[in-house]
Amino acid sequence: MHRLLASRRSVSPILAILAIASSFAACAPWDLGEDDPPAIDDPGSVAVAAEPPPAISGGTLAVSKSGLRAVAADPDRDRVWIVDLAAQKLTAEIALQKGDEPGRVVEDGAGRFHVALRRGGAIVTVDADSGTIVDRRAVCPAPRGIAYDEQTDQLHVACLGGELVTLPAGPGAATRSLRLERDLRDVVVDGDRLLVSKFRAAELLTVEADGSVVENKKLPKFNLFGQEFAPTVAWRTIKLPAGGVAIVHQRALIAPVEIVEGGYSSGGCDGSVVHSTVSEVGSDGQPNLAAALPSATLPVDVAVSDDGASYAVVAAGKSEILITNAVNMNFPADFGEGTCVEPQQRVPVDGEPTAVAFAGDSVVVQTREPAGIQILGVTAAGNHVAKKITLPGESRRDTGHEMFHRNAAGPMACASCHPEGADDNHTWNFNPIGPRRTQFVSGGILNTAPFHWDGDMSGIEAIMDEVFERRMGGMHQGPRRVKIFARWIDSLPAPPVSEAPDTEAVARGDALFHDKAVDCASCHTGAQLTTNESLDVGTGKAFQVPSLVRIGARAPFMHDGCAPTLKDRFTNPACGGGDRHGKTSHLSESQIDDLVAYLETL
Repeated sequence: MHRLLASRRSVSPILAILAIASSFAACAPWDLGEDDPPAIDDPGSVAVAAEPPPAISGGTLAVSKSGLRAVAADPDRDRVWIVDLAAQKLTAEIALQKGDEPGRVVEDGAGRFHVALRRGGAIVTVDADSGTIVDRRAVCPAPRGIAYDEQTDQLHVACLGGELVTLPAGPGAATRSLRLERDLRDVVVDGDRLLVSKFRAAELLTVEADGSVVENKKLPKFNLFGQEFAPTVAWRTIKLPAGGVAIVHQRALIAPVEIVEGGYSSGGCDGSVVHSTVSEVGSDGQPNLAAALPSATLPVDVAVSDDGASYAVVAAGKSEILITNAVNMNFPADFGEGTCVEPQQRVPVDGEPTAVAFAGDSVVVQTREPAGIQILGVTAAGNHVAKKITLPGESRRDTGHEMFHRNAAGPMACASCHPEGADDNHTWNFNPIGPRRTQFVSGGILNTAPFHWDGDMSGIEAIMDEVFERRMGGMHQGPRRVKIFARWIDSLPAPPVSEAPDTEAVARGDALFHDKAVDCASCHTGAQLTTNESLDVGTGKAFQVPSLVRIGARAPFMHDGCAPTLKDRFTNPACGGGDRHGKTSHLSESQIDDLVAYLETL
C-alpha cells in the first residue's frame, strides 16, 4: 500500500499542520502523466477513482439487537448493505441518491434501521426484512449523529450546523428542533437527557428533557512523560451499558513542537505529537483520565461489548482493529503522570476498516476498499480468524485518498489533523515559527496559493519538498502521485450550510461586508473570498488572507486561534480587531452582530 507518511524515522504528524495545513496548490487540469523518474517509494502502480471518494467519517455500521444482522452504510458508493451474519451472506443492496453520503445507522424498537445522510440532508428508514426504503425525511443540511429513544419511540438527530432535531421513529414530521452549538457529532440517550458530542473540540453537551443545555463538559488535558496534551477530534461517541458514554478521540501536544531536520517528535507515545484514546464520561458527568493508545492511527470508530468490559477501536490509518480491556484504559485521577497502554490485541484487517460493532463474542468490521464485512471470531487457541463477506460495490480505490488517510508505519496520517478535510481545532506552537492554527483543506482550497499562514510555500511541490521530505523525513513522491494527491484534496467539498436563524440580520450584514466604508470585500473577494495576499492586519506580521468559505465552521479564528468566536475577532484589538483589519470601529454592537450573522452563512 502506497502511503503519504512513509518515512525513514518515526514521523510525527505535522504534515497535517504544515504540509497540508493551509492546503495545496492548484493542479487542475489533472494531467496524470507517468513519473519521470519514479518516486523512491512508488513502483509505478497508482489508482485513480473515476470520481474521488469522500473522506473517511467512520461509524457507519449497526448490528441488530438480535446480533444476527448487520446494516452498513457505504458513503463511497451511496449504498446501504444488509448482511445476514449467521448465514454470512449479503441479503440486500439498497441504492440511495447520488451524493447522499450515508453515515450513522441506528435500529429502532420495531426493527427498522435509520440512516443519516450526511450530504443528503435527510434520514432514510430501511425495512431490513424486505431490503427496501420505507421513508425519507428531511432533517437538516448536514445530519451527523442519530440515536433512538426507546421510552418515547423517537429519533434524535445531531447536525453539523448545530441543529438537534427530534422526530418520531415511525412516519411523521419533526416534533422539535433546537439550535445548539456548531459541529455536533453524535447523540446518545442517557435516561431523560441527551448527551451530544462536538466533533473537533471533543466536548460533550448535556441537554435536558426541556431542551436546555445544562453543561458543556470538556475532556481533561493529559500529562504524558512531562508534556501536556489537549483533547481533540471526537471521532465517535457511544452509549455505555451501565450509563454514560465512551468517546474515542485524539489528543494533541500543547508544548512547543521543535522543527528539526527529518521529523517532529514529542517524546510521548511513539514520539508522536498526537495520540489516540477512549475516554469514558459517566452518568454523573465525570470523565475518566484515559491512558493513551500507541499507534492507534486515525481512530474513526469504537464499539463496546455488551458487558462493558472490552473496547474495539478502528485504526483506519493502519488497517487494524485494537481490542483492549476497558479497565486497562482507566486509572485514578491522582495516578500522576499519564501512561501508554498497549492494547491486548491488534487484529490486522484485510482492506480499509471504517466501522466496528460487537455481535455477541464476535467483532464485526466494515471495510470501504474493498467493500466488505468481516466477522472476527476467536479460535480455541485464542487467535482471531476472519470470515469475509465481500460486497458487490465497485472499486473506489484512489491513491490520493490513501495518501491522506493511511500510514502503516507511524502514528499519524494527514487526516489526523485534518479529519474529513476539516481541522483538529488545535493551535500548534512551532519553535521557532510560533503559534499556528490548523486550517481547513476542503472547499476548493487549492486555488488559494501560496500556502501556510506565512505564505511561504508557493505550491504543493514546495510543500512536499521542504516540509514532507526535509522536515518530516518522508520519502520522495513523484510528480504523478503528487498530482493525484492534489486532485483528491481539490475534490473535497465545503461543509453544507444551515439555514440562518435571522435572515434580516444576514441581509444587513451582507450590506456591511460589501460597504467600502467597512472594507471587508477588498481582501475577501472572488470565489474563495480571498486575494491570496499576505497582509499585516494589526497582528505584528503579514499573514495570508484566509478564505472565508465556511468560516463559521472553523472556530477558533486567526493564525494563532486568538478569537474563540467570530465576534471576538472584531472586539479584541490584540486579535486583529482594529481598523487595519477592515474598518469596523465605528460599527455598533448590533451591526457587528449582523456582520457575524452574514459571515456564518458563507
